[in-house]
Amino acid sequence: MARKKSKKKCYSGIGGQAVLEGIMMKNKDMYSVAVRTPDGDIDVAVEEYDSFAPSKALTRIPFIRGVFNFIDSLILGIRTLNYSASFYEEEQDTHKKEKILDRIFKDHAEKVLSTITVIISIAIAVGLFVLAPYYLSRLLSGVIVSDTAIAIAEGVLRVVIFVGYIVLISCMKDIRRVFMYHGAEHKCINCIESGHELNVENVRKASREHKRCGTSFLFFVVFISVILFIFIRVEDPVARVAIRILLIPVIASISYEIIRLAGRSDNIIVRILSAPGMWLQRLTTREPDDSMIEVGIAAVEAVFDWRQFLGNNTDEL
Repeated sequence: MARKKSKKKCYSGIGGQAVLEGIMMKNKDMYSVAVRTPDGDIDVAVEEYDSFAPSKALTRIPFIRGVFNFIDSLILGIRTLNYSASFYEEEQDTHKKEKILDRIFKDHAEKVLSTITVIISIAIAVGLFVLAPYYLSRLLSGVIVSDTAIAIAEGVLRVVIFVGYIVLISCMKDIRRVFMYHGAEHKCINCIESGHELNVENVRKASREHKRCGTSFLFFVVFISVILFIFIRVEDPVARVAIRILLIPVIASISYEIIRLAGRSDNIIVRILSAPGMWLQRLTTREPDDSMIEVGIAAVEAVFDWRQFLGNNTDEL
């Protein structure tokens, strides 16, 4: 079969996430979840996602859209993760949970559960990656006089905790399988954005690292927070904590714009900025097997016409 070769790497606009024994792919307002079921089949569900933003216009405004995109990613990620997990839960327990939630919240049960989970996830992330480094760095104030040195120490601690967290969870067996699906997700997107037909052979050869990955986004969040907190200082301890929490949406917005730029550009500055996040992806992705690649292909094809994309952006060899 003839292979296509791209003039340059083309931005496809699709993104995804690994879930339990599967992959979610999102294209504009549509998303799919492909899951390898316990009996070996691939189950594919396709739905439309309504953004958390009160108006779609807000999702197009630079440095504002990043906040809503971040929240949308959390909501959709948790929703699709719960969906994939439902294939592997005990059927009796699943029905009991659904009945209890439906009885309490009726038609809004799924949205309420997703909202609660997002709030808890954000609270844990703020405590672990924002507050913990701050309070640990304050312990050094007795031996370090310089406020700048303490701020740098806080930043170093934040990076160490972040990388340490990734290393720790990568040691878990179930997480390693999720990381393999994460690799399959990246490989599928890289395959078509590089101008190649979407099949197992081509996907297997593609890179498992991608500049628009959530891992890179989180790295930018950590890195930008380090820079901002070094230069933004107040004397009151309560105000210091409040500023760190209030700046999270700003940091997320800046990080989103950088990731968005990285996905559309390949100049030397973008490559340098993207490099640390790409290195971290060596921890959060693993080489998938062919069955995982098949799941990724099914997820892509459910929401994205890659043949038309290649026809519009590549030439036949």
